[in-house]
Amino acid sequence: MDDSRPGMAADSERWRVLSLLCLAVVLSLTTWFSATAILPELKQELAIGSGAEAWLTNGVQVGFVIGALAASLVNLPDLVRLSRLMAAAAFVAALANASLLFHPDPGGAIAARIVTGAALAGVYPPALKLVATWFTRDRGLALGAVIGALTIGSALPHLFRAALSALDWRPVVAAASLATAIGALLFLQFAREGPYPFGKAVFEPSRIGQVFREKPLLLANLGYLGHMWELYAMWAWLLAYTRAAFEAQAVGTTAAASLSTFFIIASGILGCLLGGYLSDRIGRTATTAGMMIVSGSCALLMGFLFTGPLWLFMLVAIVWGISVVGDSAQFSAAVTELADRRFVGTALSAQLGAGFALTVL
Repeated sequence: MDDSRPGMAADSERWRVLSLLCLAVVLSLTTWFSATAILPELKQELAIGSGAEAWLTNGVQVGFVIGALAASLVNLPDLVRLSRLMAAAAFVAALANASLLFHPDPGGAIAARIVTGAALAGVYPPALKLVATWFTRDRGLALGAVIGALTIGSALPHLFRAALSALDWRPVVAAASLATAIGALLFLQFAREGPYPFGKAVFEPSRIGQVFREKPLLLANLGYLGHMWELYAMWAWLLAYTRAAFEAQAVGTTAAASLSTFFIIASGILGCLLGGYLSDRIGRTATTAGMMIVSGSCALLMGFLFTGPLWLFMLVAIVWGISVVGDSAQFSAAVTELADRRFVGTALSAQLGAGFALTVL
């Protein structure tokens, strides 16, 4: 099953596995922003103050950092069968997210978000490693597809909120939890390693330091930190900003703001696929630099378009949504190519843990 040679069986199989894995990632990652999508309702019902609001917004990131760094320290993604790890982690995330339905106080809600994030650290980094075992050629595009799936999954709660705007916030949480549980079943059934495994690892906690000591890996990770600083700042506050912009112009409703936020974030899948395609052909450095220039310019423009024409606001926001995530896969692809092959899962978890730690600040 060499994907570097012509062969329909090998080619069709790797794309089939990628498609199923991406579907599972989409479903599993719906829990990430499920609380952010309903934050206005939660604030009102639970009488949440500004401090608790910040924790509800950042709780998943905090949990993800804890989970990713802990997994890196014990080499978990390199020692445990990936299908079982991802399925178990997604199931825990579904349960933790569903527990929001039974915690009427801010403390319980914050704890649920932190546990959700920690569990998702067992889904996203292993998914990147698993896909890399199927692709040597077109790896940038394949990893871009996985991150595009993460993007769609992150956006889905806003679509749930728009579709269920006549109801309270609970159906949004229930829908996200159910989707994640289905994702867990898909991981268990279809997530298997490909013909290019990374080798057998042994327990070696010191390997986490490799990510920050070796210069090629260090440079890739520094670029990833800059990318994450912009990306999750955008995704976390976009609904509030869009809602305020709509209200300032007396246009639309809460449902319209949620639907617009969904389309802006979900448009990122185009950037993921385009970035992956370009990186495999013109190089990762040129692709990431181009995406960052476009997204940075759009971020600057958005501040001046708050009261501008709504069509222009949405156009720039969608271009931002496309470009802000278009470079993400290339930093992960670099890690799969530069790290010790026995500890690629550890290196990916450490990279993502450091990146998400920055988003909490």
